[in-house]
Order: sequence, then structure tokens, then C-alpha cells
Amino acid sequence: MTKRLRYLILAVLALAGAAFAFWYSLFAGHDLPQSTWHPAVEKNVVNEPITPIPLEIMLDQRKVALGQRLFNDTRLSHDNTISCASCHNLSRGGEDGLPRSIGIAGAEGGINAPTVFNSGFNFRQFWDGRAATLEDQIDGPVQHPKEMGASWPEVIAALEKDGGYRDDFAALYGAGIKRETVKDAIATFERSLITPNAKFDRFLRGEKNSLDGEEYAGYQLFKELGCISCHQGMNVGGNMYEKLGLVENYFAQRGNVQEVDFGRYNLTGKPEHLYEFRVPSLRNVALTAPYFHDASASTLEQAVAIMGKYQLGVELRDAEIAILVKFLNTLTGEYPETQRAGVNK
Repeated sequence: MTKRLRYLILAVLALAGAAFAFWYSLFAGHDLPQSTWHPAVEKNVVNEPITPIPLEIMLDQRKVALGQRLFNDTRLSHDNTISCASCHNLSRGGEDGLPRSIGIAGAEGGINAPTVFNSGFNFRQFWDGRAATLEDQIDGPVQHPKEMGASWPEVIAALEKDGGYRDDFAALYGAGIKRETVKDAIATFERSLITPNAKFDRFLRGEKNSLDGEEYAGYQLFKELGCISCHQGMNVGGNMYEKLGLVENYFAQRGNVQEVDFGRYNLTGKPEHLYEFRVPSLRNVALTAPYFHDASASTLEQAVAIMGKYQLGVELRDAEIAILVKFLNTLTGEYPETQRAGVNK
């Protein structure tokens, strides 16, 4: 049995386990978010382990608009200088392009900010998965001393001074401006941040000519190598955990190991969770350099080579990297205002 065939078999087994874990996480005792898609909505979709992002999702447009204002409001930070959009810039892939985000008073964070686009489709939030929902995730940056450095009482007090906010919250939430209602509005806006209609999505919907020969060859290689075992589903990732350095010891070779590198181990204390992270989505990955939690890859080509070596045990040739990158570029979707969200009145 060749080395590549052995990894392909392992990849298939991992894919089956990931699929079960993903669906179990959705339906085992958890309420589905308002934006949840349903497979029956998609028609004539090609049978592949990746599924297309829906062209629209149904959300309350009034909450989306309110959440958008809050997302861009610096009053959510202690010194009125940082908003959610500061680290999740919607004009550049839903993140800031920095190795570490900069918070209040110029404080540097400890980890590379993930994209907010399509984050509503992730099964957990943050690199280590410590937040189960987008609503839970919002607590983190608002209160983190190196990010927005605020407290909920001061945020609510600041928002209550704004008559427009008072009116909008009163119209949408009987409780008015509260921690939970602010979080609900922001999370609703974030769920609207989908990027449908990528070239690869059009391929999945039956447009055979949407991919050129190299892009299609890159996708076939993506599956053959076993990348698909961790990067599948609608978000091409975001639905399972995996260890960074599955085949070779990434952190021993990189050096300078820090607490943030421990991943899920920091939450569970279990040795088997050391260096384990939520698999990132590859949607719009061509727009979100630098890559990985530690921002160790500045280009997509470097990221692909690192994944081949440390996750698959394969030294990829330049030609293989080139067509894989061609495929990954087909995952860049659209974010037109008219497709941000449907209206559910």
C-alpha cells in the first residue's frame, strides 16, 4: 500500500466521523439558529462532500440593520476606539489582515483573528471552540482587556444615551437594551454575512463550465490527498476539531510554543486535546491571509505546503500547490447588499 493511498483511506474514515460529529452537534439537544439552511432548499446539486452556500437566508431585516449599526459602533469598547468591524473588516475578507489584532490602547492580541463571513455556519466559535454560538462569542471580545476592554453595564449605559437605539430596541425587544438583546442583534447581523455564488458553488449547482481545467484538477487533488477529510460541508471546514501537526510535530519544528498554541487543551485539560483547534473554513480563504492561528503562513501557497507536510505527510510539488491554490480561489464568494439576508417579518 502506498503512503498516499494509506492517507487517503485515513481521510475517508475521518470524513465519516466528521460528518457524524457535525450533524450530531446540530441536532443533539441544540436549537437550530434562525439562519439554518435545509438540504431540501437546494435543487440539482452535484453529489460532492462540499455543499453550496444558500443564495439567501431568512432573517429579521430590522434586527440585521440594528446589528449592523452595533457591529460598527465603537461605543462597545471601553475607550470608544474599537468596534467589531475593527478586527472583522467586511471590505477585506471579514478580518483585519494582521498577524494579531490590535485592541484598545494599542494592545496586541494573542491570536490571528478569524473571518466573520459565514461564521454562522461554524459548529463552534473561536479557534479553540470555546463558544457554542455567535451570541456566546460576543462576550469574549467585548470584555477582553486586550480587545474592546469594556463591561456590559458600561456598554448598555452608553447605548441607552442614544435615542435612536432606545427606539429601535423598544420596537424589536420588549426588554429594551440589555446584554442579551444587544448580543442577539449583533449575532443576527453576523448570520447575514454569507458569501454565496462562488465559482465552486456554481459548479456544485450544475454549471459544469464554471471551473476551468486547472481548478477542477485542483479540486480532484484536494480530495485525493485527503484535505477533504477536514475541509468539507457547506463551510469547507468549521464543523470539527483537528490537531495541528497530525503527521509531523508542527510546534516542535516551529518552536517558541506559547499557551495559545495549546488549543482546546486550555479548556479541557485533556492531553488528547493538546494542539487541537476548530478546523477553519476555507470559504474566501484567498482573501484572509495570513493563515493559521499563529499567522505563520503569509501566502496561500505557504499554507498549502504546510498543510501537506504536517497534516498529510506529503511534500507537495510546486505544480500540485499551484492547482490546489487555483481550486481554493474558486471558494471566494459574493457579498452584495441585495443578498445579505432575506426578510422574515
